[in-house]
Amino acid sequence: MNRRAFLSLSAISPLAHLLPAAAASRFRAPELKADVVVLGGSVGGVACALAAARKGLSVILTEEFDWIGGQLTSQGVPPDEHPWIETRGCTSTYRDFRTRIRDFYRRNYPLTPAAKETIAFNPGNGSVSKLCHEPRVAVAVLLEMLAPHISAGRVIILQPYRLLLAEVEKDRVAYVEVAHRDGRKVGLSAPFFIDATETGELLAAARIEHVTGSEPRRDTLEPHAPPDAKPHNHQAFTVCFAMDYRDGEDHTIAKPRGYDFWRKYEPEMTPAWPAKLLSWKMADPRTLKVREVGFQPTGPLEKGLNLWTYRRIADRSNFAAGTYPGDICLVNWPQNDYWLGNLYDNGPDAARHLAAGMDLSFCLFYWMQTEAPRPDGKEGWKGLRLRGDVMGTDHGLAQAPYIRESRRIEALFTVTENHVGTEARAARLGKKPGEFTAEKFADSVGVGSYRIDLHPSSEGQNYIDVSSLPFQIPLGALIPKRIENVLAACKNIGTTHVTNGCYRLHPVEWNIGEAVGELLAFCAVKNKLPRQVHKDDALLKEFQTQLTKAGFDLDWPEEIARTPR
Repeated sequence: MNRRAFLSLSAISPLAHLLPAAAASRFRAPELKADVVVLGGSVGGVACALAAARKGLSVILTEEFDWIGGQLTSQGVPPDEHPWIETRGCTSTYRDFRTRIRDFYRRNYPLTPAAKETIAFNPGNGSVSKLCHEPRVAVAVLLEMLAPHISAGRVIILQPYRLLLAEVEKDRVAYVEVAHRDGRKVGLSAPFFIDATETGELLAAARIEHVTGSEPRRDTLEPHAPPDAKPHNHQAFTVCFAMDYRDGEDHTIAKPRGYDFWRKYEPEMTPAWPAKLLSWKMADPRTLKVREVGFQPTGPLEKGLNLWTYRRIADRSNFAAGTYPGDICLVNWPQNDYWLGNLYDNGPDAARHLAAGMDLSFCLFYWMQTEAPRPDGKEGWKGLRLRGDVMGTDHGLAQAPYIRESRRIEALFTVTENHVGTEARAARLGKKPGEFTAEKFADSVGVGSYRIDLHPSSEGQNYIDVSSLPFQIPLGALIPKRIENVLAACKNIGTTHVTNGCYRLHPVEWNIGEAVGELLAFCAVKNKLPRQVHKDDALLKEFQTQLTKAGFDLDWPEEIARTPR
């Protein structure tokens, strides 16, 4: 395909005046140009594109995998949300997304009368979330939300394209090049570039100052930071998969590569992991003591957590008889967390670790089919069946690994545990839980709530799972210290290794991305750069008014704000 056959967006960009002369020269004759280039179709990337487009800006959105939506879709992770999500604590657009998920099922699936009438319908009735759904439904809804902007030519999705390189002129990114899976390359130019990739790929390509792994306690003063910097200490990633169960059938897969290793593997970490990884015993994330869980695809357990229903994305009892041959369970458990290496700072070893992470998930599945202890005293469930069709793959696993921790910008402001951690705040303020809130940020662009939840890491650190307070998202955390025309819109904002643990979930990432899209539109109207908006109190207040009108919550009600998670 001739690259010049691609539609060129926005002959004259409303943001072009913010470019210096050298970059503007390149901007006048690119192969593809727009007001905004959003690199990465993650949750934050899609939200950013939606917000910018509804304000009239032209957007190029790139995505490496076959589905947009990141952790909602290609990574296969049902939303992790706070208990107030149905009524507050997210943007109105995110709430619209959730409503559209439920409406999609009502329009297209034969629901039971009871399910159809349930306002807070949960397709999978998974215990982890009030809205456990199939990834493909989220893809359909996201494309539905983007559809009018795509038809109008305001949004172009380049897919599957990944970032190859970035050119920087002074303190601005002037040009990036992306490559299709088949090798085709496209150059992109815009006044603004948004890093919404899952691992902060633009930060690396453009050499934008960023952090990886754990910061030292002497820098952050966080109680749960290590004494010394550990840049390669990343949270585990997980290659998720979906499965159902066909009683009386045999769907046993061939013995996976690495099975002999993984079935015997006993994690070495501090504090100690209490059992083999492939077992129904694990470290309790909060106490680090042994925690026993169960698995029963044919009914409830007498006691304890049943992993079958934990992240279940299709509960057949919600649908007319015969719609599903069985429930569908999404597997994102400690048993397939991979922590023996990293995906973005180990050079050529990254591909090896991704392959090993996939092997681990296949091995977990095979172990459940053949050797896993059952409540009835037998071993294995041969009727377990991989559902690659649900994940959009031939190999049976998710299209993309679930990434918990990205490269993070050195931002104008960095959120630390002392701003949002319940115990850390109590120690600093000399108060008891219930008597204080998280740090109030004058530059708030949204809110979120989740425990500080760090999974075991690649340098042997066991869970860090501690209480946090409902928090705000500061604008300063989205803006790099030096580069003027790049913003972070994903898990790559100015948090620490510790606070990434509560800022990384679905509604927070959506809020971040949507705030970035709104900010770009505000900058276009005001002829200002993002850092100028952040610095000017009057402009900041005006921008926050714009966000409030767009349906953002900028703070929590006091009774919620004092409630630790």
